[in-house]
Amino acid sequence: MTSLFGRRRDRSQDRLVWHAAALLLAYPDDGREERLRVVADILGHLPPAARRQLAETYRFLCETDLYAAAAEYVDTFDLGRRTTLYLTYWTAGDTRNRGREILAFADTYRASGVRPPTDESADHLTVVLEFAALVDDVAGAGLLSAHRVPLDMLHAALAESGSPYTPVLESVCGTLPPASDQDAVRARHLAAAGPPAEAVGLEPFTLTVPPRREGAT
Repeated sequence: MTSLFGRRRDRSQDRLVWHAAALLLAYPDDGREERLRVVADILGHLPPAARRQLAETYRFLCETDLYAAAAEYVDTFDLGRRTTLYLTYWTAGDTRNRGREILAFADTYRASGVRPPTDESADHLTVVLEFAALVDDVAGAGLLSAHRVPLDMLHAALAESGSPYTPVLESVCGTLPPASDQDAVRARHLAAAGPPAEAVGLEPFTLTVPPRREGAT
């Protein structure tokens, strides 16, 4: 298999990282215990660096009761503009371009023979990670690499706040090619200006940072 980055690459380890990351970044609901059992199995097959990173968040979730874990998740990802898991929010913000960017994710899934999810937006990081891990590693790696700047910005924001989810983003970024100089410039611009905004002429579709889940806290 020829990789998206111009050389042959065995992505088996990357796929394990992406699968574990998707499970750890899922909202802590009644399925959490089963997801953690799968993560525990994956950790035993990872190289030391990735295992150490993902194990930090795994231990946090194992040691935190469901109510507290849900509250932490909502405060971090649902209410934090700088820590949203919706990748197109970083690149399109509240503009009409966002709908087209989300559609591009969905079209990638369809091209690989699967239907986009109906219970979550196609650009949500957990969806992209699961797709890359379990469906199409080349196309999935392409989506992740194309959004390297948002991933770096999310990682930086989580690290700044001391979030227990920081190591998960570190492990995901570690599976991707190093950021280019152009990526660094884009990251600095995004950090300074924030996501794009468009106040006039928006279409009805204006999904942004998701609302607090009912009954989450």
